[in-house]
Amino acid sequence: MSLLATQDLTIRFGGHVAVNGVTCAFQPGTLTAIVGPNGAGKTTYFNLISGQLKASAGTVTLDGRDLSGLSASERTRAGLGRAFQLTNLFPRLTVLENVRLAVQAARGGAHRRGFNLWSIWSDHEGLTLRAHEILEAVAMAAKQEEVVANLPHGDQRKLEVALLMALQPEVFMFDEPTAGMNAAEAPVILDLIRNLKADKSKTILLVEHKMDVVRELADRIIVLHNGTLVADGDPATVIASPIVQEAYLGLAPQDASAQHETPPHPGLPPRGGRSEQP
Repeated sequence: MSLLATQDLTIRFGGHVAVNGVTCAFQPGTLTAIVGPNGAGKTTYFNLISGQLKASAGTVTLDGRDLSGLSASERTRAGLGRAFQLTNLFPRLTVLENVRLAVQAARGGAHRRGFNLWSIWSDHEGLTLRAHEILEAVAMAAKQEEVVANLPHGDQRKLEVALLMALQPEVFMFDEPTAGMNAAEAPVILDLIRNLKADKSKTILLVEHKMDVVRELADRIIVLHNGTLVADGDPATVIASPIVQEAYLGLAPQDASAQHETPPHPGLPPRGGRSEQP
Protein backbone atom coordinates (compact mmCIF):
# COMPACT_ATOMS: atom_id res chain seq x y z
CA MET A 1 0.00 0.00 0.00
CA SER A 2 1.38 3.38 -1.04
CA LEU A 3 1.28 6.68 0.81
CA LEU A 4 0.88 9.80 -1.33
CA ALA A 5 2.30 13.00 0.15
CA THR A 6 3.02 16.59 -0.82
CA GLN A 7 5.59 18.67 1.03
CA ASP A 8 5.54 22.49 0.80
CA LEU A 9 3.99 22.18 -2.68
CA THR A 10 3.87 25.61 -4.32
CA ILE A 11 3.26 27.16 -7.73
CA ARG A 12 3.55 30.81 -8.74
CA PHE A 13 2.22 32.43 -11.88
CA GLY A 14 4.12 35.71 -11.99
CA GLY A 15 3.32 37.44 -8.72
CA HIS A 16 0.31 35.21 -7.98
CA VAL A 17 0.78 32.21 -5.69
CA ALA A 18 -1.91 29.73 -6.78
CA VAL A 19 -0.88 26.94 -4.37
CA ASN A 20 1.07 28.02 -1.32
CA GLY A 21 3.25 25.53 0.55
CA VAL A 22 0.68 22.73 0.90
CA THR A 23 1.94 19.84 3.03
CA CYS A 24 -0.44 16.89 3.22
CA ALA A 25 -0.36 13.07 3.29
CA PHE A 26 -3.06 10.78 1.90
CA GLN A 27 -3.48 7.33 3.41
CA PRO A 28 -4.44 4.16 1.49
CA GLY A 29 -8.00 3.07 2.13
CA THR A 30 -9.18 6.65 2.54
CA LEU A 31 -11.23 8.95 0.31
CA THR A 32 -10.16 12.55 0.83
CA ALA A 33 -12.34 15.34 -0.56
CA ILE A 34 -10.55 18.55 -1.52
CA VAL A 35 -12.94 21.49 -1.28
CA GLY A 36 -12.84 25.26 -1.36
CA PRO A 37 -14.36 28.27 -3.15
CA ASN A 38 -13.80 28.95 -6.84
CA GLY A 39 -10.20 29.97 -7.41
CA ALA A 40 -9.02 28.33 -4.18
CA GLY A 41 -6.40 26.23 -6.00
CA LYS A 42 -8.09 22.80 -5.86
CA THR A 43 -7.62 21.80 -9.51
CA THR A 44 -4.20 23.46 -9.60
CA TYR A 45 -3.17 21.32 -6.61
CA PHE A 46 -4.44 18.25 -8.49
CA ASN A 47 -2.44 19.29 -11.55
CA LEU A 48 0.71 19.64 -9.47
CA ILE A 49 0.25 16.16 -7.98
CA SER A 50 -0.47 14.47 -11.31
CA GLY A 51 2.22 16.36 -13.23
CA GLN A 52 0.13 18.51 -15.56
CA LEU A 53 1.85 21.51 -13.93
CA LYS A 54 5.42 21.84 -12.74
CA ALA A 55 5.78 23.06 -9.16
CA SER A 56 7.75 26.20 -8.33
CA ALA A 57 8.79 24.54 -5.06
CA GLY A 58 8.06 21.46 -2.96
CA THR A 59 7.76 17.74 -3.66
CA VAL A 60 5.26 15.00 -4.48
CA THR A 61 6.10 11.52 -3.22
CA LEU A 62 4.43 8.12 -3.56
CA ASP A 63 5.52 5.43 -1.12
CA GLY A 64 8.66 7.46 -0.45
CA ARG A 65 9.58 7.85 -4.13
CA ASP A 66 10.00 11.45 -5.25
CA LEU A 67 7.83 12.02 -8.34
CA SER A 68 8.53 15.75 -8.61
CA GLY A 69 10.79 15.49 -11.65
CA LEU A 70 8.54 13.09 -13.57
CA SER A 71 6.16 13.96 -16.41
CA ALA A 72 2.42 13.31 -16.16
CA SER A 73 2.70 10.05 -18.14
CA GLU A 74 5.61 8.87 -15.96
CA ARG A 75 3.58 9.61 -12.84
CA THR A 76 0.72 7.57 -14.28
CA ARG A 77 3.08 4.62 -14.72
CA ALA A 78 4.28 5.17 -11.14
CA GLY A 79 0.71 4.72 -9.85
CA LEU A 80 -1.20 8.00 -10.10
CA GLY A 81 -4.49 7.79 -12.01
CA ARG A 82 -6.24 11.06 -12.89
CA ALA A 83 -9.75 11.76 -14.24
CA PHE A 84 -10.48 15.28 -15.50
CA GLN A 85 -13.42 17.69 -15.36
CA LEU A 86 -13.55 17.28 -19.15
CA THR A 87 -13.33 13.78 -20.55
CA ASN A 88 -9.97 12.71 -21.90
CA LEU A 89 -10.79 9.94 -24.39
CA PHE A 90 -10.08 8.78 -27.96
CA PRO A 91 -13.29 10.05 -29.60
CA ARG A 92 -12.94 8.23 -32.94
CA LEU A 93 -12.34 4.79 -31.43
CA THR A 94 -14.97 2.49 -29.99
CA VAL A 95 -15.65 2.09 -26.29
CA LEU A 96 -13.94 -1.32 -26.28
CA GLU A 97 -10.91 -0.01 -28.16
CA ASN A 98 -10.47 2.79 -25.64
CA VAL A 99 -10.47 0.42 -22.67
CA ARG A 100 -8.31 -2.19 -24.42
CA LEU A 101 -5.65 0.46 -25.11
CA ALA A 102 -5.65 1.43 -21.44
CA VAL A 103 -5.30 -2.23 -20.38
CA GLN A 104 -2.48 -2.64 -22.88
CA ALA A 105 -0.68 0.45 -21.55
CA ALA A 106 -0.72 -0.99 -18.03
CA ARG A 107 0.56 -4.45 -18.95
CA GLY A 108 3.65 -6.09 -20.33
CA GLY A 109 3.08 -8.73 -22.97
CA ALA A 110 3.70 -9.84 -26.53
CA HIS A 111 2.57 -6.47 -27.86
CA ARG A 112 5.84 -5.11 -26.40
CA ARG A 113 8.16 -7.96 -27.34
CA GLY A 114 8.63 -8.07 -31.08
CA PHE A 115 6.85 -9.96 -33.84
CA ASN A 116 5.29 -13.35 -33.16
CA LEU A 117 1.80 -13.78 -34.57
CA TRP A 118 0.67 -16.50 -32.17
CA SER A 119 1.87 -14.77 -29.01
CA ILE A 120 0.51 -11.41 -30.20
CA TRP A 121 -2.92 -12.94 -30.82
CA SER A 122 -2.90 -14.72 -27.45
CA ASP A 123 -1.93 -11.49 -25.73
CA HIS A 124 -4.59 -9.55 -27.64
CA GLU A 125 -7.20 -12.04 -26.47
CA GLY A 126 -6.20 -11.49 -22.85
CA LEU A 127 -6.33 -7.72 -23.23
CA THR A 128 -9.80 -7.91 -24.76
CA LEU A 129 -11.06 -10.20 -22.00
CA ARG A 130 -9.88 -7.78 -19.31
CA ALA A 131 -11.43 -4.86 -21.20
CA HIS A 132 -14.77 -6.71 -21.26
CA GLU A 133 -14.56 -7.30 -17.49
CA ILE A 134 -14.02 -3.60 -16.86
CA LEU A 135 -16.89 -2.58 -19.15
CA GLU A 136 -19.18 -4.95 -17.25
CA ALA A 137 -18.11 -3.29 -14.00
CA VAL A 138 -19.05 0.19 -15.28
CA ALA A 139 -22.31 -1.01 -16.92
CA MET A 140 -21.11 -0.24 -20.46
CA ALA A 141 -20.73 -3.71 -22.00
CA ALA A 142 -23.80 -3.15 -24.17
CA LYS A 143 -22.13 -0.09 -25.74
CA GLN A 144 -18.70 -1.58 -26.40
CA GLU A 145 -18.91 -1.18 -30.19
CA GLU A 146 -20.16 2.42 -30.13
CA VAL A 147 -17.83 5.20 -31.24
CA VAL A 148 -16.95 7.35 -28.22
CA ALA A 149 -17.77 10.64 -29.96
CA ASN A 150 -21.40 9.47 -30.24
CA LEU A 151 -21.82 8.76 -26.52
CA PRO A 152 -23.78 11.09 -24.21
CA HIS A 153 -21.78 12.98 -21.60
CA GLY A 154 -22.68 10.63 -18.75
CA ASP A 155 -21.42 7.59 -20.63
CA GLN A 156 -18.19 9.39 -21.49
CA ARG A 157 -17.61 10.05 -17.78
CA LYS A 158 -18.26 6.37 -17.00
CA LEU A 159 -15.81 5.38 -19.72
CA GLU A 160 -13.15 7.63 -18.22
CA VAL A 161 -13.55 5.80 -14.90
CA ALA A 162 -13.18 2.54 -16.85
CA LEU A 163 -9.87 3.78 -18.30
CA LEU A 164 -8.64 4.62 -14.81
CA MET A 165 -9.60 1.14 -13.59
CA ALA A 166 -7.73 -0.39 -16.54
CA LEU A 167 -4.54 1.44 -15.57
CA GLN A 168 -4.69 -0.12 -12.07
CA PRO A 169 -3.30 2.94 -10.25
CA GLU A 170 -2.46 3.10 -6.56
CA VAL A 171 -4.10 6.52 -6.37
CA PHE A 172 -7.40 7.50 -8.03
CA MET A 173 -7.87 11.25 -8.57
CA PHE A 174 -11.34 12.51 -9.52
CA ASP A 175 -11.92 16.16 -10.47
CA GLU A 176 -15.68 16.86 -10.13
CA PRO A 177 -16.72 13.42 -11.45
CA THR A 178 -20.44 14.24 -11.71
CA ALA A 179 -19.99 17.65 -13.40
CA GLY A 180 -22.52 18.11 -16.20
CA MET A 181 -24.45 14.96 -15.32
CA ASN A 182 -28.19 14.76 -14.87
CA ALA A 183 -30.00 13.03 -12.00
CA ALA A 184 -30.15 9.72 -13.87
CA GLU A 185 -26.44 9.62 -14.76
CA ALA A 186 -24.77 10.67 -11.50
CA PRO A 187 -25.63 7.61 -9.34
CA VAL A 188 -23.65 5.25 -11.58
CA ILE A 189 -20.44 7.28 -11.18
CA LEU A 190 -20.98 7.62 -7.43
CA ASP A 191 -21.54 3.88 -7.08
CA LEU A 192 -18.32 3.23 -9.01
CA ILE A 193 -16.42 5.44 -6.57
CA ARG A 194 -18.05 3.64 -3.63
CA ASN A 195 -16.89 0.32 -5.08
CA LEU A 196 -13.34 1.65 -5.48
CA LYS A 197 -13.44 2.74 -1.81
CA ALA A 198 -14.01 -0.87 -0.82
CA ASP A 199 -10.44 -1.69 -1.93
CA LYS A 200 -8.49 -0.56 1.12
CA SER A 201 -5.18 -0.70 -0.75
CA LYS A 202 -6.23 2.27 -2.91
CA THR A 203 -6.10 5.99 -2.16
CA ILE A 204 -8.84 8.24 -3.56
CA LEU A 205 -8.71 12.02 -3.95
CA LEU A 206 -11.86 13.88 -4.94
CA VAL A 207 -12.27 17.54 -5.92
CA GLU A 208 -15.95 18.34 -5.54
CA HIS A 209 -18.21 21.38 -5.13
CA LYS A 210 -21.36 19.49 -4.13
CA MET A 211 -21.28 19.15 -0.36
CA ASP A 212 -23.90 16.39 -0.35
CA VAL A 213 -21.55 14.27 -2.49
CA VAL A 214 -18.68 15.12 -0.14
CA ARG A 215 -20.68 14.16 2.97
CA GLU A 216 -21.74 10.88 1.42
CA LEU A 217 -18.35 9.71 0.14
CA ALA A 218 -15.54 11.39 2.07
CA ASP A 219 -13.65 9.92 5.03
CA ARG A 220 -11.73 13.18 5.32
CA ILE A 221 -11.96 16.74 4.00
CA ILE A 222 -9.16 19.20 3.35
CA VAL A 223 -10.02 22.81 2.52
CA LEU A 224 -7.98 25.12 0.32
CA HIS A 225 -8.51 28.88 0.41
CA ASN A 226 -6.39 31.27 -1.66
CA GLY A 227 -4.04 28.37 -2.37
CA THR A 228 -3.43 27.62 1.32
CA LEU A 229 -4.53 24.59 3.34
CA VAL A 230 -6.87 26.03 6.00
CA ALA A 231 -8.70 22.98 7.38
CA ASP A 232 -8.19 19.22 7.56
CA GLY A 233 -10.23 16.57 9.36
CA ASP A 234 -13.36 14.42 9.41
CA PRO A 235 -16.29 15.76 7.35
CA ALA A 236 -18.60 16.77 10.20
CA THR A 237 -15.88 18.72 12.03
CA VAL A 238 -14.51 20.46 8.95
CA ILE A 239 -17.90 21.43 7.51
CA ALA A 240 -18.95 22.89 10.89
CA SER A 241 -15.75 24.89 11.38
CA PRO A 242 -16.14 28.69 11.25
CA ILE A 243 -13.44 29.15 8.61
CA VAL A 244 -15.20 26.76 6.22
CA GLN A 245 -18.62 28.23 6.87
CA GLU A 246 -17.32 31.70 6.15
CA ALA A 247 -14.72 31.17 3.43
CA TYR A 248 -16.26 28.29 1.47
CA LEU A 249 -19.96 28.11 2.17
CA GLY A 250 -20.44 31.87 2.44
CA LEU A 251 -22.31 31.54 5.73
CA ALA A 252 -21.83 33.26 9.04
CA PRO A 253 -20.92 30.67 11.71
CA GLN A 254 -24.39 30.89 13.31
CA ASP A 255 -25.91 29.77 10.00
CA ALA A 256 -23.92 26.53 9.95
CA SER A 257 -26.80 24.34 11.08
CA ALA A 258 -28.95 25.47 8.16
CA GLN A 259 -26.39 24.14 5.70
CA HIS A 260 -26.99 20.59 6.94
CA GLU A 261 -30.64 20.84 5.94
CA THR A 262 -29.84 21.30 2.24
CA PRO A 263 -31.81 18.78 0.13
CA PRO A 264 -29.57 15.99 -1.18
CA HIS A 265 -28.11 15.99 -4.68
CA PRO A 266 -30.46 14.12 -7.04
CA GLY A 267 -27.71 11.59 -7.72
CA LEU A 268 -27.41 10.59 -4.07
CA PRO A 269 -29.59 8.45 -1.85
CA PRO A 270 -30.66 9.63 1.59
CA ARG A 271 -27.98 9.11 4.26
CA GLY A 272 -27.82 5.44 5.08
CA GLY A 273 -29.81 4.47 1.97
CA ARG A 274 -28.94 3.18 -1.47
CA SER A 275 -29.43 4.81 -4.83
CA GLU A 276 -31.79 3.31 -7.34
CA GLN A 277 -30.16 2.53 -10.63
CA PRO A 278 -31.73 4.32 -13.61
